[in-house]
Amino acid sequence: MARPIFSSRRERRLWMWTGVVVAAIYSTLGLAGLLAEELGPARLDVLLFLLGMALVAATVLLGGLQARPGGIDAAVVLGVITVYLLALSRLSFPERSHLIEYGVVALLVHAALAERAAGGRHVPLAPLLAVLATAMIGALDECIQLFLPGRVFDPVDILFNALAAGMAVGASLALRWARLRTASRR
Repeated sequence: MARPIFSSRRERRLWMWTGVVVAAIYSTLGLAGLLAEELGPARLDVLLFLLGMALVAATVLLGGLQARPGGIDAAVVLGVITVYLLALSRLSFPERSHLIEYGVVALLVHAALAERAAGGRHVPLAPLLAVLATAMIGALDECIQLFLPGRVFDPVDILFNALAAGMAVGASLALRWARLRTASRR
């Protein structure tokens, strides 16, 4: 009998949400120029930055509601938030959006791979695999832009996508480490 593709329903849902997020990112490739034209680059920049920050804050808060954080948890969460705020404040609009978009993709891919491993499937170096898969999705994003009028292929954006993936997965691993450390002390 053939083995199912997914190790669990949760893994299937995580891959589905990854596909939804990637489709949303790709579908905006032609729309971004129109929005910038309609709203003006400054307004679009502020609007998307605030929306992205609200989503990041909601993600952190919802994740924090799963268990009461200990001292080390709070320190790691504050450190992660600080790193993201500093990165977001120093980057221009396009790079900010990459940090948020591809950070979310990387977290979904990493969660799906972790779920797959928990289901008994062999997943070598899941964090690294998540970062590499996300970087490839970002590279495809840039390659699609070669064929769109008004868009520009930029290899630096590929690096930002990989950086966003690495930051998100690294933050996730740091938070997991802090949780495990706190749980082992209780």
